[in-house]
Amino acid sequence: MFGMKWTVFCVLVLTLWSCREENSRVPYYHEPSFKAIWMSTNSPYVDTLHQIGEFSFTSNGGTNITDSKTNGKIYVANFFFTACPSVCPKMMNNLRTVQSEFANSNEFLILSHTVTPWIDSVPRLKEYAETMKINTSNWHLLTGDKKDIYSLARYSYFAEEEPGFSKDSSQFLHTEHIILVDQNAHIRGIYNGTNALETERLIEDIELLLEGK
Repeated sequence: MFGMKWTVFCVLVLTLWSCREENSRVPYYHEPSFKAIWMSTNSPYVDTLHQIGEFSFTSNGGTNITDSKTNGKIYVANFFFTACPSVCPKMMNNLRTVQSEFANSNEFLILSHTVTPWIDSVPRLKEYAETMKINTSNWHLLTGDKKDIYSLARYSYFAEEEPGFSKDSSQFLHTEHIILVDQNAHIRGIYNGTNALETERLIEDIELLLEGK
């Protein structure tokens, strides 16, 4: 009888532990609805999930930043414009908090894309970075072709609250979302960039990804 009770106890503990392990992992996101997909990183189905497409933009430092820059790195992406008076500064301040947590990591990047590239030139982005006290060692403010930026935001990052598949680059892009992307270009999280609690959740998820969970 004791042996049977002990067996049942062990099974219960292992079951609870396995559930705890599953919940500690960061989910995958495959479509604009952002329905969480809980899957082992070793699952053969991971390779079938949505990935961020190729891109090529110019940074505030005047260098070319492509998707190859993110290979093997965890990064967050957001969209802003330098003339934005309220939402963008809040979002950038929260991202500064995120960056400070991973200042010594070579496996982490931040990519901030301007949604007014016809205004936000390289010199203007450089000035903005200085004004916002942004450490640009692993944080790149990006400008480029408007159509390319808007397409990437809507079709790759699913950045807007409503799916942007029916929109074109003539319709202004404005979103508070921050997107978390893993080492294999899979979306692993979406967060309100102006919310302090969401920022904390983002930091926790980045830590989990860095740990391989």
